[in-house]
Amino acid sequence: MAEYLQIYAIFVQESPGPGVYLINKAMRKILHKLLKGASLTTALFIFQACYGIPQPPLYAEEGMAPMSFSLVSRTTGEPLPGILIKGSVIKSYGYSNLGMTGEDGRCRVEIPYKRNQEGPFLLFEDPEGRMAAKDTSLADLREREIVIQMVPQE
Repeated sequence: MAEYLQIYAIFVQESPGPGVYLINKAMRKILHKLLKGASLTTALFIFQACYGIPQPPLYAEEGMAPMSFSLVSRTTGEPLPGILIKGSVIKSYGYSNLGMTGEDGRCRVEIPYKRNQEGPFLLFEDPEGRMAAKDTSLADLREREIVIQMVPQE
């Protein structure tokens, strides 16, 4: 009990009025550090809670994504007109026609997709048989122009 009173006497001094205590400098420093730590922790917690909120998805669960393609010959660099573009959400379902490149070798199509699945899958075919067919899948569905290089049929 005597040790408790000695420790108590170090941190708290009685004031002239009844039941009112003044906190000395040592106790004030400790309380200041505790409040500073609690305030910092609270601020970081609130920042993390706001920053950690998930953003809405870029695309819906399924739909059509606009995409532009420019098809060129790998050997000559010339644009390839008349190339058929086919697409599929799932490769085993087979492909459906999406469009055909114009005289400038460009085509803008709407590509079907489903989120959380591999794909969409694309197939580029030359109906005249000049170029070898090329297939690919797209991981990034942001709208932009994609240049596809095709090689001549062997």
